[in-house]
Amino acid sequence: MEFLPESIDRYSCDHTEVEPQVLQELHRETWQKVIMPRMLSGHLQGRFLSFLSKLIRPNRILEIGTFTGYSAICFAEGLSANGTIETIEVNEELNTIQDKYWAKAGITSQVIRHNGSALSVLPTLKEGFDMAFIDADKENYGKYYELTLPLMRQGGVILLDNVLWSGKVVDDVKGNDPETRVLKELNAFIQKDDRVSNMLIPLRDGVMAAVKN
Repeated sequence: MEFLPESIDRYSCDHTEVEPQVLQELHRETWQKVIMPRMLSGHLQGRFLSFLSKLIRPNRILEIGTFTGYSAICFAEGLSANGTIETIEVNEELNTIQDKYWAKAGITSQVIRHNGSALSVLPTLKEGFDMAFIDADKENYGKYYELTLPLMRQGGVILLDNVLWSGKVVDDVKGNDPETRVLKELNAFIQKDDRVSNMLIPLRDGVMAAVKN
């Protein structure tokens, strides 16, 4: 769901750094060949992720939900010289397109891909991440948040995507809608969680930013 008028959204994109050519190509191929292409971060959000990464200059980034690899390329723009991105994706069929564009972007050596369930992979990872991006199945967002927080260094930033969920979070949950229920409950939980300082940013479909205290 687009929350801004189309003209304002277009103006914002027109006055935001142009995405690199490799991301433009990945965007096109994702929309041509992959199911649910709207899951791609896209220009405005992608530049936001890149911008934050450049500010933080992280050594280690954790990503839950790789999709076609677009956001990993954005994050890599701000990585320290020897930095790494550990990214988790359950769908191995996406490996080919990820590999293709990570090679084009020159970041293959910086990416550690884990194929499998994030609930199984997260407990095996070492602590000390500087940034994390949660953008996977919404029903497990609360579990991902709790497994991710202990892995972050103090001052580390966790980003959770789609927390406005097409605006459904401001209404009562209707019928059997576990995704909306989980997101509403998690937003409320993070708001009261004294382990973090948080801000919900109405960018695209909503990004919750939480800094570990």
